[in-house]
Amino acid sequence: MSVPLAAYDAFIRTDAPRTLTQPAWTEADGALPALFLSHGAPPLYEDAHWIDQLFSWSTSMPKPRAVLIVSAHWESAPLAISSPAAGTPLVYDFGGFHPRYFQFSYSTPDASWLAEQVTALLPDTEPVHTTGRGLDHGAWVPLSVMYPDADVPVIQMSMPTHDPARLTDIGRRLRTLREQGVLVVGSGYGTHGLPFLTREMWTGGVVPGWSSEFDAWTAEALADADWDRLTRYAEAPGMPYAHPTVEHFTPMFVTLGASSGPAAPTTVIDDYSFGLSKRSFQLA
Repeated sequence: MSVPLAAYDAFIRTDAPRTLTQPAWTEADGALPALFLSHGAPPLYEDAHWIDQLFSWSTSMPKPRAVLIVSAHWESAPLAISSPAAGTPLVYDFGGFHPRYFQFSYSTPDASWLAEQVTALLPDTEPVHTTGRGLDHGAWVPLSVMYPDADVPVIQMSMPTHDPARLTDIGRRLRTLREQGVLVVGSGYGTHGLPFLTREMWTGGVVPGWSSEFDAWTAEALADADWDRLTRYAEAPGMPYAHPTVEHFTPMFVTLGASSGPAAPTTVIDDYSFGLSKRSFQLA
């Protein structure tokens, strides 16, 4: 029987200490990039390759002053943010896993100053509601790999809509946070057709056509910096199987809006897990 979090435990022992020498962001570094990442779920902790991908990505940048993350797993209107208090609790929004996953902790520092910044940047048409909600797995799973010491303040923001134009505008209004050392992250998944995965896909690494076709379409639109095409994702090949519900794709529009403008991104991860695209990228 496999040991839960075995790959993550090995990572904590061997690679995570590299964060001790990671330089902290300074004004001289300029604006941090805007990220879109495929966040995974508890099985990420069993995948040494994926852990290495995320950790190598985070350590290629200065350590941010804070992270503002929009996760597929918090759809709430009006727009809301998680508790900014130190030690914000975790939301264990999954089931069927080993009890150890429900005992995982990731106690981040106070982020009240970031909550105030976010509230000030958004207009009266997007009033920000502060909640006591903790961080869901779309936030704490990838961040616990990227910043394993839990020494970076984190605010999670809800998705109040799936309208690409509105999400892009929200991202645009948050763009100046990047100049203050805040990492703005859209956390979703390149493809997320869980209901359509077969046993062979779960266990044998088989990539279904609908997943690879939608991913190729996304990659081409991104490479062409064609954001308008991305807004028409419902017409893309592989739909609706690639995204039977769209909450794992639409965080991308916050990332696009928070970037400096249409440009081809730097793709950091472009492989698959359980047949689903892990496409992840950053934009200046």
